[in-house]
Amino acid sequence: MRQARERRPDVTLMDNRMPGLDGIQATRLLAGPDVPDPMRVVVVTTYDVDENVYSALRAGACGFLLKDAGPRLLVEAVRAAAHGESLVSPSVTTRLLAHFARGASSRVAEPADPLTARELDVVRAVARGRTNAEISAELVISLSTVKTHLGGVQRKLGVRNRTEMVIWAWESRLVG
Repeated sequence: MRQARERRPDVTLMDNRMPGLDGIQATRLLAGPDVPDPMRVVVVTTYDVDENVYSALRAGACGFLLKDAGPRLLVEAVRAAAHGESLVSPSVTTRLLAHFARGASSRVAEPADPLTARELDVVRAVARGRTNAEISAELVISLSTVKTHLGGVQRKLGVRNRTEMVIWAWESRLVG
């Protein structure tokens, strides 16, 4: 923890099970909602347990991979995290989204400053797993406009990354 805070790596890979402090607690300390300058953390584990996924993402992780995902997906997850995006192992994505859809409340807090129609289009695209380039092509807007909308959405929702944005979209039943 000390070295991570001192060295500030672009991306930290965190094992879920560690001696002393587990990966979820460590992730919360490095990237949690109360951290003023959160780091990008990708949790990597052998344990395909839904609660691990939910806990890691709620703790601030911007990615979650199973160790059997392979090197290509690991590289993709690190690159995504370094660019402020998220990647969750495909084998757990469907269960993750179903969990948020089932638990979605009709009383999700709406932002004080409502999202524009175009911002909602961008959020839906992000929730469907689209990259910025794909969103740009799909909505016929420039890449810089996509980034502007993403920044506005993050500010209005008070979220720090795409993962939190997707969770909001599912809990708000914007996608399903």
